Formats: sequence, structure tokens, C-alpha cells
Amino acid sequence: MAESKIQMNFKTSGNKKISISVDNPKENLTSEEIKNVMDSIVTANIFDYKGESLAEVVNAKIITTETEEITF
Repeated sequence: MAESKIQMNFKTSGNKKISISVDNPKENLTSEEIKNVMDSIVTANIFDYKGESLAEVVNAKIITTETEEITF
């Protein structure tokens, strides 16, 4: 069974790397839609990482994982 997630990568105000993942995203998302959401996350300033806010969008990845159960 294949599962997917979007990993959104940011830099904090202290230049640390941080990622936020969303499982099972809607199919056929465009890069523009993903970038707009990431920009909104930075603008809304709702996340705090060790006293630092998210300051910059770095990139995003769609990660697909294929899992096969082994039965005995």
C-alpha cells in the first residue's frame, strides 16, 4: 500500500532548519498551491520552535512510501 506526505521545509529566525509534514495530501497539488500555503504559514507566525519563528520557505517534497506487509 502506498502512502504519501508533503514535507515542507523552512528556516527559523535563528537560521535553523525545521520541517512540517502533512500526511495523505490531496492529489494533484500544484507547486504554486504548496508555496502559497507555506508562505501563509510563515506570514501567520503560528509556529514557534525553541523561541524562534518560521522566517523563510526553503522547499517542499512529496514523499511516497510503499509498504508491503510480510505474513508468516
